[in-house]
Amino acid sequence: MTEQVMAAIDGSQFSEAVCDSAAWASQALGVPLTFLHVNDNHTAPEEQDLSGNLSLGAREHLMEELSRLDEERARVAQEQGRLMLQAAKERALEDGVAEAATRQRNGTLVETLEELQSEIRLLVLGKRGEGVDQASEHLGSNLERVIRTLHRPILMVPPAFTRPEKVMIAFDGSKTTRKGVEMLARSPLFEGVTVHVVIVGADLADNRSHLDWALETLRGAGHDAEGAIRPGEVEGTLHAYQEEQGIDMLVMGAYGHSRIRHLLVGSTTTDMLRRTRIPLLLLR
Repeated sequence: MTEQVMAAIDGSQFSEAVCDSAAWASQALGVPLTFLHVNDNHTAPEEQDLSGNLSLGAREHLMEELSRLDEERARVAQEQGRLMLQAAKERALEDGVAEAATRQRNGTLVETLEELQSEIRLLVLGKRGEGVDQASEHLGSNLERVIRTLHRPILMVPPAFTRPEKVMIAFDGSKTTRKGVEMLARSPLFEGVTVHVVIVGADLADNRSHLDWALETLRGAGHDAEGAIRPGEVEGTLHAYQEEQGIDMLVMGAYGHSRIRHLLVGSTTTDMLRRTRIPLLLLR
């Protein structure tokens, strides 16, 4: 199966940005685009014993009516999903995508994506789903589980899409973050984009050597690259640099045990994921 950009959509305020981001990524990478909607059959209301002291006939009638309502809810959910997928496809075509496929599945999002993982070049999804308070800073529980489960690059998007012009990669010189720089350097996704490499730590010889390597790698691949070494606490320092430089996409590696990489693999939701207001690309 050809690897593709896969965009997971639902009824949240992030769906339009997911569509636009996926359309951009599909065209930049030169790979097919597929929109995915999953009817989560694990979120139905818990069954309750509503029969009480009803007579046998009344109890059977009630159970039949409840069953009919469940079937109707499933049918409506299926139709809503179909309409969302059609709207997403039409939006992608307007964004310049030559062709977009759609898929509708029943189950959970995490299990479905894990099953489809071999087909995914890049997964695009919103910061929160339709079941989460959109005014909160909480991440959708699906996003956290997807990050821990999938071994594919994941682009998490805010409510509005902007084509990136300045990208920042958090770097610590380790083998895995060097792999991230190399992936970014050769990816057509960032052609023509200025790449900022930021090390959070002391301005020592080792960090300077790591930064020089990253900049040489990126510039050798044809990128306009800038770098900085900043002291301080990781999340606050990266956010400050982002604001100062007008960065419009953050790139991080989601593996390992360093201070930066631990942000994305710990057991709790991190400030970096919660607070970011720009797209965040997690490299695996």
